[in-house]
Amino acid sequence: MKTWRYRKCQPILNHPSNWEQNAMKPIDEQMAILMQGVEFGDEQIKETMEAELRERLAEGRPLRVYCGYDPTAPDIHLGHTVTMRKLRQFQDLGHEVTFLIGNFTGLIGDPSDRDSVRRQQTAEEVMEKARTYADQAFKILDPEKTIIRYNADWLARLTFEDVIKLASHFTVQQFLARDRFAQRYERGDPIWVHEFLYALMQGYDAVAMNTDVQVGGTDQLFNLMAGRKLQEVFGQKPQIVLTMPILVGTDGHLRMSKSTGNYIGINEPPEEMYGKVMSIPDHALLNYYTLVTRFTPDQVAAVKQGLADGSLHPMEAKMQLAREIVSIFHNDEAAAQAEAHFQQVFRQRELPGEMPTYRPHAAEMNIVDLLVAAELAQSKSEARRLIQQGGVKLNGEKVSSIEWVVSVKDGMILQVGKRRFVRLSRDR
Repeated sequence: MKTWRYRKCQPILNHPSNWEQNAMKPIDEQMAILMQGVEFGDEQIKETMEAELRERLAEGRPLRVYCGYDPTAPDIHLGHTVTMRKLRQFQDLGHEVTFLIGNFTGLIGDPSDRDSVRRQQTAEEVMEKARTYADQAFKILDPEKTIIRYNADWLARLTFEDVIKLASHFTVQQFLARDRFAQRYERGDPIWVHEFLYALMQGYDAVAMNTDVQVGGTDQLFNLMAGRKLQEVFGQKPQIVLTMPILVGTDGHLRMSKSTGNYIGINEPPEEMYGKVMSIPDHALLNYYTLVTRFTPDQVAAVKQGLADGSLHPMEAKMQLAREIVSIFHNDEAAAQAEAHFQQVFRQRELPGEMPTYRPHAAEMNIVDLLVAAELAQSKSEARRLIQQGGVKLNGEKVSSIEWVVSVKDGMILQVGKRRFVRLSRDR
């Protein structure tokens, strides 16, 4: 078989720092970080990918890692950053990361998450949307360690003969077995031949860049596995695939999307971003903590445990999450200002003009002890009963556990019933 033609792309930005300059973390520590949040939906694939990733890390060299992004809209929302966060983890561990802009695959559009055919874009439309992608991605990725490439540089050069040979390694049955295609076929909805070609193109990206690891969404597993297949055809070592679950939107159920209005744009003002995070249902918090924050696996596990045993109130976890997300896309100062704005506008809109102030004797207090000390309950038994009856709120959020330890912050509002309020203060 002949060697098919593709042009090696020159990175727009500097090559990542030398491997020798990066302190190598132990393989077990790298594995814990890199597998955080990864899902496959198939235990056998999971075991295979974990084993192969461990073997590749043991080679003691920077791995070539990439993820492709088709420019379908000019702005990126938080859901798009899930795979970028995984790329950043690879960067921080000293690996080579490529941010691949799908200016050729974007002409077709990935059918993996679609119940109907995508509208095909023109090359001009794709490039217009692509112009903002790298700048937005650099809110997550390190620009000094990121290689930018465009897949038209090799896909546009394939001949029709090349495409036929690519297609010869797959069957129609393999494509029709995919969930979205199977559903459309069952309904009698049209499935266009060009939609089958998308997986071949994405698979060839891996060949063109001779990658070690490809990151993608769980709905792209077929496309990523196609890359492994084609790499073997071309005599390359098949890449490891890491698939990330979908980030739910602010409704807590549906996939984050501008079309459903449940999205958080990464270019939104800090106050708007903070407020949207605070609207996320409690049950969706760990989805966000795991997929879009800078927290380590141990830190996420601590949040999970705290929410489970009641030592961390969902409201406090939500505020921490909101601060983290605003800080990522703006800065710490903007996050603090957004939090103050949220408390002033949203939390205090139904508060009485005047209320007593209580200065706790400690920075952290059990909620039961705090209620008694603030004279909102006459005894601990009454305080426990009020909590169990749902009559206690802190900053507008219902307190559900008598075990909760409050980290007292200046300006917090403790409420019992509809008419009894106390403002907490840390001033001395």
